Amino acid sequence: MSPHLEAMLLQHEIEQFYYMEAALLDERRFNEWLALLTKDLEYWMPVRSTRTRADMHLEFSKPGEAAYFDDDKQTMTARVKKLDTGFSWAEDPPSRTRHLVSNVRITGRSREGELEVSSNFHVYRSRLANDEDSWFGRREDCLRKLDDSWQVSRRHIYLDQVSLDSQNLSIFF
Repeated sequence: MSPHLEAMLLQHEIEQFYYMEAALLDERRFNEWLALLTKDLEYWMPVRSTRTRADMHLEFSKPGEAAYFDDDKQTMTARVKKLDTGFSWAEDPPSRTRHLVSNVRITGRSREGELEVSSNFHVYRSRLANDEDSWFGRREDCLRKLDDSWQVSRRHIYLDQVSLDSQNLSIFF
């Protein structure tokens, strides 16, 4: 098989993985979604601030500083379990979400069986009668091939927004 054809097939496979992941989240199939995350998961969303051109390197908080999410597989599993208890007031009644993923680009290979992937997203959330949110941004992921399927081992989520007007941030990106 030609390298060009192999690259096209891999691109298609990765895009299909992201579409399937979005469907699991939108259908609230969170336990199935957890199976797409590696045991050593790093799930991080830094805080963004407005900076001058000279200080653009300070636009996002750094690891260890303030973050909207700084989770691992254990904390993600705990978040999903809490949703199942009925005591997650921010999600009862549950949010309705729509995850749109675009501009999927394989940007490199970390090591054997791992891909660096960048994608853009729009996550729309509605809850109750008129509570609506839209988040836009990009994700920088590391995908790892395990047992002939892809899993997310690292997800860094960079929101375009600086100020969040959301009532809660209890969904998954």
